[in-house]
Amino acid sequence: MEVTVSTQNGRVPVTIIHINGNLDSSSYSEFQKKADELIQSGVRHILVDLEHSPYVSSAGFRVLSKIFKDLNAIHPDANLSDEDMKQGIIAGTYKSPYLKLLNLTGNTKAVFTTTGFDMYIEEYDDLNTAVASF
Repeated sequence: MEVTVSTQNGRVPVTIIHINGNLDSSSYSEFQKKADELIQSGVRHILVDLEHSPYVSSAGFRVLSKIFKDLNAIHPDANLSDEDMKQGIIAGTYKSPYLKLLNLTGNTKAVFTTTGFDMYIEEYDDLNTAVASF
């Protein structure tokens, strides 16, 4: 797997992490390390592009969950308590303003929906639309 990074500016700077290859138990640590580095360097809005990642395992989804938690923890303007966020996720009224996904393959989209990640992380098929959503 290869991880590359680019940036596009919308209303805010959006860092795009491009995954090329399967995101699984043998490769998730590289993705996690890169995301951790970006967040520690000041990145606050992340779009993960999975167009060239035909398979995402539970290890990959765990990294997405960690990124979600890390980004929410560092945003001082997040006026929601953890309980309010959980209630918003359950009610379908909360989606992460800091983490979004792009170009999920058919199988990955099915797992994304089945596991409930779609309840709090938006996914897009178009880069410009995704960047504008931040």
